[in-house]
Amino acid sequence: MRPVQWVKNLFIFAGLIFSGNLFHPEALIRVGNGFILFSLVASSIYVFNDIIDLEYDRAHPEKKNRPLAAGLMSVPAAYACSILLAAAGLICALALDQVFFAILLSYLIINVAYTIKIKKIVILDIMCIASGFVLRVLAGTELAEVMASDWLILCTIMLSLFLGFSKRRHELVVTGTDALSHRKVLGDYSISFLDQMIAVATACTVMSYALYTVSPQTVSRFGTRNLVFSIPFVIYGIYRYLYLIHQKNMGGNPTRELVSDLPMLINALLWALLVVLIIYRD
Repeated sequence: MRPVQWVKNLFIFAGLIFSGNLFHPEALIRVGNGFILFSLVASSIYVFNDIIDLEYDRAHPEKKNRPLAAGLMSVPAAYACSILLAAAGLICALALDQVFFAILLSYLIINVAYTIKIKKIVILDIMCIASGFVLRVLAGTELAEVMASDWLILCTIMLSLFLGFSKRRHELVVTGTDALSHRKVLGDYSISFLDQMIAVATACTVMSYALYTVSPQTVSRFGTRNLVFSIPFVIYGIYRYLYLIHQKNMGGNPTRELVSDLPMLINALLWALLVVLIIYRD
C-alpha cells in the first residue's frame, strides 16, 4: 500500500493554502477527507501495479523485497485488497462531492491505463505521471470550493515532470544492463537524453514559480510582494535534489528523498512556514 507515498497526496492541500483558506475549518475538513480518500485509491493502484510488475520487480535490486515479489503475499489476496481499497475510496468520494468523485475516478482510470500500457510508451509515461499531480491539485481546489489558478497548475506540471524524468534516470542508473528486464520503456531512454529533459524541466519549474510570485494576480490576491522571498527555498530544493540525483545516485523515490534527506526536509518545512506566514500574515 506504500503509505509513505501518501506524502504525494499533500498536493491536494495546495489550492487550499494558496487561496488563503487554510484556517477555514469546513474547507480544511473537506480537503482532509479528500486526502484520505485519494490515499486509499492511490494504494489500490500501488497494489495493482505490483501485481502487473511482479516479474519486473523481482529483477530490481530494491523492489524485489516488496511483499508480492518476495512471495510473502498471494496474487488473489492482492487483487482483493486493490479492489476493496478502490471501492471504498470511490464510494466515499461520491458521498463527499460528485466532481471530486469524477476527478478521483479519472485518476484511477488513468493510472490503471498507465500500469497496463502507457508506462511502456516513452515520454507519454512521464506525462501520465504528471497528470496525477495535476488531478490532486484540482481535487483539492474542488473540495475547498476555490478556483484553481493557472499558475498553480503550471507549477504543478513542471515540478511533476522534473520528478518524473529524475525517477527514470535513477531507474536507468540503478538497473544498468538489466534495465529492460525491469522496465521496457527504459530502452527508449538514455542518461544524456534524460539529463536534457531534467534540465528543461528544472528551468521551467523555477521560472514558473518565480513568475507566479511576482505576477500581478498574485500580488493583488495576497496584497503583498513578499512571496518572492520564498524563491530561494525553491531554488535550493531543486538544486539539492539535482545533487542527490547526480552525486548520490538517488531520485528514484522523491518521497523517500524528502523525508530522509535532512537538508531537503528542513528546506521544505522552512518554505512552507514562510509561505503560510506571508499569505496569512493578518
